[in-house]
Amino acid sequence: MKMKKRQGFRFGLFLVTIGIVYGDIGTSPMYVMKSILEGNGGIGQIDESFIVGSLSLVIWTITLLTTIKYVLIAMKADNHGEGGIFSLYALVKDCGKWLILPAMLGGAALLADGVLTPAVTVTTAVEGLRSIASMDRFLGTGQWKVVLITLLIITALFSVQHEGTSRIGKAFGPVMLLWFSFLGVTGALHILELPVVLKAFNPLYAVRVLLSPNNKLGFMILGSVFLATTGAEALYSDMGHVGKENIYFSWPFVKICLIFNYLGQGAWIIRNQANTALYTIEDMNPFFLMLPPALRPFAVLLGATAAIIASQALITGSYTLVSEAIRLDLLPHLEIRYPSDTKGQLYIGTVNTVLWIGCSLVVLYFRSGARIESAYGLAITITMLMTTLLISTYLRRIRKKPVLALLVLAAFGVLEGVFFVSSLGKFVHGGYVTVLITLMLLFLMIIWYRGTQLERKYSTRLKVREHVDNLVALHDDEQIPLLSHNLVYLDNETDPELMDRDILYSILDKDTKRARAYWFVSVHVLNEPYTMNYELETYGTDCIFRIRLNLGFKCSQRINIYLRQIVQDLQERGELPVQDKKYSIYGKSTVGTFKFCIIHKSVTTKTELSDFDELLLNMKYRIRHMAGTKEKWYGLDTSSLILENVPLITGSADPSRRIQRKSAEESE
Repeated sequence: MKMKKRQGFRFGLFLVTIGIVYGDIGTSPMYVMKSILEGNGGIGQIDESFIVGSLSLVIWTITLLTTIKYVLIAMKADNHGEGGIFSLYALVKDCGKWLILPAMLGGAALLADGVLTPAVTVTTAVEGLRSIASMDRFLGTGQWKVVLITLLIITALFSVQHEGTSRIGKAFGPVMLLWFSFLGVTGALHILELPVVLKAFNPLYAVRVLLSPNNKLGFMILGSVFLATTGAEALYSDMGHVGKENIYFSWPFVKICLIFNYLGQGAWIIRNQANTALYTIEDMNPFFLMLPPALRPFAVLLGATAAIIASQALITGSYTLVSEAIRLDLLPHLEIRYPSDTKGQLYIGTVNTVLWIGCSLVVLYFRSGARIESAYGLAITITMLMTTLLISTYLRRIRKKPVLALLVLAAFGVLEGVFFVSSLGKFVHGGYVTVLITLMLLFLMIIWYRGTQLERKYSTRLKVREHVDNLVALHDDEQIPLLSHNLVYLDNETDPELMDRDILYSILDKDTKRARAYWFVSVHVLNEPYTMNYELETYGTDCIFRIRLNLGFKCSQRINIYLRQIVQDLQERGELPVQDKKYSIYGKSTVGTFKFCIIHKSVTTKTELSDFDELLLNMKYRIRHMAGTKEKWYGLDTSSLILENVPLITGSADPSRRIQRKSAEESE
């Protein structure tokens, strides 16, 4: 067996990964220790043991949740290099039908977080400029300038997404490399002044602080500590954009810088416990105060830039999530672009627009970073809990490691459960927005998933070979007017021996359609970028062709162009008769005319469906129409089209009962 060669370190890819993946988790040092202090009454109410214990909680939370859960466990559960909760669900979906529920809930919550994260990080970054005197005077009182600048930055951020994550990563990478280096160096300098904080690596101090009377929050302190891991789920989702090897190479550097900074903040706090001047500072933030005054403006500007870049991890992760959801029939088909030659790096214009509008509305509604923070965090806890559930199923059923699965479910479930409970306290202060967005996305997924189930249940597949003679006879029947030289249908059926009944009904029964050649085409996207080939089944005829187009993910999907080339290819091989097209502005041609028949299904009559299922199906068809049509996806909007609407279910009348004519005597 040939072993896959392990990739070596490449600084360019290291930069791209730093720029794309770690923005969210990389900005956590700006508010984690601040939140821990505020929850326990401020710097004047704590002691050295509390700080060392809190630092130990932070270190081991990052280690357990980010390093062990995501980097070492979850990233091994990749689906052809793709990560994220939907990719994980694709691996375990055969282990139980109920698993679709945590997958949909977790995916909806993470997409909701993709709306909130750019809003909260950019708003907080802009407000951070107030710590610079000249910028504070410029911003003045009120929030309208902050809101305006935030909206401009968000618009600029989303407007560059079409360039692709590789180019964005190269632009953001150097900034984030400087940011993490800054975190590590400034933290290390304070550690050298007070090495006692290194005791925090001992997990016993973490246990002690949870039980200590000096810890006024008890186990609820984990709510603040857990903020150190925000961005871990995005790390998993972004795996397809940068590759797991690049995350393995870069995470140790990122983690060391983060821990150094947390320890440095802890050392500064311990050394300044007796400084009463700090007791009166509103929103005291040790991240900035531990720096020399001359360095703080630089730190604010660099931190603001890093916070803006932090949004990138959730944006790119959202593209991956939606792409996975489309493949699982949880969301409608959307146009996906691949800006680079790596399939994992993708761009979905519709998702980008929806996220931009959602972020802008959130900023306009809340108008301040503190208010948005009330809504922030609840969504990611839901996603983490659902991911833990799916990972434990993967370990137990796929990897056959029941003990490890139980440990993962127990350990991570408890930690994330505590954070979820603490986040529920923010519901009335803004968390309801998170819940509302999550429920809207969840309802959309339920509509699409249930609608797809009903379509599969009521759709009928016929054996093609049983109808070949009928099609050939129609092809030869000169008494029926010729509709077109080539009549083309799109069919997603993977088995060439089966075909959707509605396609054959359209040809033979509904306005009988005679053509020189009948084409039944399906499109399959390959993992390679530029491969183009096709597979052919003729059923022993020269007029019926089943075509499977295998196209690389970077290739255009304009079916009309490929079909013309295939017709010429088959004519040269003698498998298709020459089509005499006498009249054309380009002169006589051997390739005839084309008509593409697009079949749209609908629910228009009362059937055996329940009222709820009928509503869901009709809603699915409306959403599909808004999301886009086959003629647009495949470049057929400029071709000669036949659009037909057919009922998914023809009715519920009992065919064994016949209506009777009323006699004249009965009428009297």
